Amino acid sequence: MISKESFNLKQVFKSLAFISLSLDILIEGILADHAEASKHLDMGRDMLAQGNLLEALSHFDLAVDKDPYNYLTYFRRATVYLALGKSKSALPDLDKSIELRPNFVAALTQRGNVYLKQGNLDEAMSDFQEINSHTANDPNNMEVVEYLHQIAPLRGEIEQAKMLYQNHDYQGAIILLSKAIDLCPWDPELRELRAECFIAQGDLFKAANDIRPTTKLRNDNTPGFFKLANLYYEMGDADESLNQIKECLKLDPDHKECFPFYKKVKKLAKQLKESQEHSNAEQWDDCVAKARAILKTEPKGYSFVHTAKSHICHCLAKGGHGSDAIKACNEVLDMDPENYNAMCDRAEAHIANENYDEAIKQFQSAMNIDQENRRAREGVERAQKLLKNSKKRDYYKILGVPRSAKKKQIEKAYRKLAIQWHPDKFQDEEEKKHAGKMFMDIAAAKEVLSDPGID
Repeated sequence: MISKESFNLKQVFKSLAFISLSLDILIEGILADHAEASKHLDMGRDMLAQGNLLEALSHFDLAVDKDPYNYLTYFRRATVYLALGKSKSALPDLDKSIELRPNFVAALTQRGNVYLKQGNLDEAMSDFQEINSHTANDPNNMEVVEYLHQIAPLRGEIEQAKMLYQNHDYQGAIILLSKAIDLCPWDPELRELRAECFIAQGDLFKAANDIRPTTKLRNDNTPGFFKLANLYYEMGDADESLNQIKECLKLDPDHKECFPFYKKVKKLAKQLKESQEHSNAEQWDDCVAKARAILKTEPKGYSFVHTAKSHICHCLAKGGHGSDAIKACNEVLDMDPENYNAMCDRAEAHIANENYDEAIKQFQSAMNIDQENRRAREGVERAQKLLKNSKKRDYYKILGVPRSAKKKQIEKAYRKLAIQWHPDKFQDEEEKKHAGKMFMDIAAAKEVLSDPGID
């Protein structure tokens, strides 16, 4: 009979054998995982050296899965994230690398740099001080020492920039903010403040250039996209404004500000496109109708009002509506006195009204602003020829009578046309000038054709 002690001893041996087997399996698995992780780490490093960042990232992901306790793997993956411009993804990996190896100077340096670029100055200072405590006598530590010396003055300059902005010294604030942004390019607050300074100065293009990166620097930045859409709207770029407001709606389809703005700018962009297409197709009346629709959609915004009125001026002039075109072009030039395109359009309108002297003046004014303007140069030549030809008057044609007309018929035609074109009948200044010219031509024709010496 087997004793109780003998039985227990056998059980102990069986347990030890099982544990030994389990340990062997576990060790084999760990060794296999380490080997697999090492392989992916090497492949990721090769891909990184070749500049193939996405492939490198894929290998480092697999290396982390196989060996989640290797500080170097997290550091390598953080390096790839930074190369891809994904600093927010890099930080957790740098944190983990430092957690696994607290004195890992390369990771501390990298994290300190990220914090500095993000404008997290307290965190950056902490990392750089930690590095300096370990490498104070290291000649390669100069970069860290320089950063430590820059952070305190940087804090002061940022505070000073905010005060200058509040005191409306926008240029002074821009100078200081630009220096700060050089060191902290990923700090959205600095860019947003500089954008406000540019807006105050009327430089909307530079403001948009500052707001654009903040849409990526802040998560779900619907206010940034809304701001950017409004800036492009104020600059008169409906298509880009529409693109930016769509990005806002991707984040929040029911956004209370972005959705109504989207509907308005979408309609406006369509009208602008159609007006331009009608102009390109020389469909002048349709061009004018669409441009007037733009003014109904946006009656106040300077850029769109300017564009719409420019289309009306151009298309009326090309359509031969002389007096109406002159009024429309005057409105454009009231807004933009050196608009040489409007000057050329107004010259065309004067040609339609047969006022060649004024057309020449307008084309010459356009050339004074842009000496290389081909349209203005050719316009002057054309108007001068028309003026020369106009002096070879067909007086019978002016009065609308045949060459066989007698004195009585000539006087009857004169009286009728004189009543029709008397300047006192017209209120509009341009129409009155045109009527005055016609009245003078009619009087000259009557005088010449009534001369007994005319055969």
